[in-house]
Amino acid sequence: MTTQADTLANLSPSTPLIADADTGYGGPIAVARTVSAYARAGVAALHLEDQVQEKRCGHLGGKQVVARETFWARIRAAANAREELGSEILIVARTDARQGLGFEEAVTRLRGAVEVGADVVFPEAMASREEAAEMVRRMGETPCLLNLVEGGVTPEVTVEEAREMGFRIVIFPVTAFEGAIVGIRDVLRKLKREGKMPATGVGVKDAFDLCGLQECVELDKKAGGKAYSNV
Repeated sequence: MTTQADTLANLSPSTPLIADADTGYGGPIAVARTVSAYARAGVAALHLEDQVQEKRCGHLGGKQVVARETFWARIRAAANAREELGSEILIVARTDARQGLGFEEAVTRLRGAVEVGADVVFPEAMASREEAAEMVRRMGETPCLLNLVEGGVTPEVTVEEAREMGFRIVIFPVTAFEGAIVGIRDVLRKLKREGKMPATGVGVKDAFDLCGLQECVELDKKAGGKAYSNV
């Protein structure tokens, strides 16, 4: 996870990266190490949740959460680690309590997380628009994050609708992944059916450019190099 975060954060260092830190990967000591590693990787914010270690996607059934105190200890450990590092990394507290323990329990857990150091709250799997808006109201001045997963528990809303509800951050964690699935599936089916490379309008040069070829060309040129003088 740290390696992937480092890669993504450094693709565009000026763009803040929010990274999933799951449960922190252990007790308070592991949480502190996770915060330290993510901060060094260039992550701007990370979210920690209250599921058990054998966790699952927040929009699947059968989730289990730890006791409130265990969750709050994770957040407190993250806040302490940040202070010791002198880092400005933001801590996002996520609760998955809504599905099994109810809305009020989710509110209680997030309020407690803010008291011990969380900067942002992440109420996972809100069951309705009304419920999501009520969560924002209950959290007061604390910024709330909305997770929109296609086909998930939370009803789909637009970015503008989420803003009107009061959410400060909206994430779309599987949108690009789903688009890639559709594109890869369709192009390979066409290749199998026609026996030739489909005309996608995209070539290998476009792939290199997407991965930063032109930036490498410019860096090399400014330094007086010639490694990329003819690509």
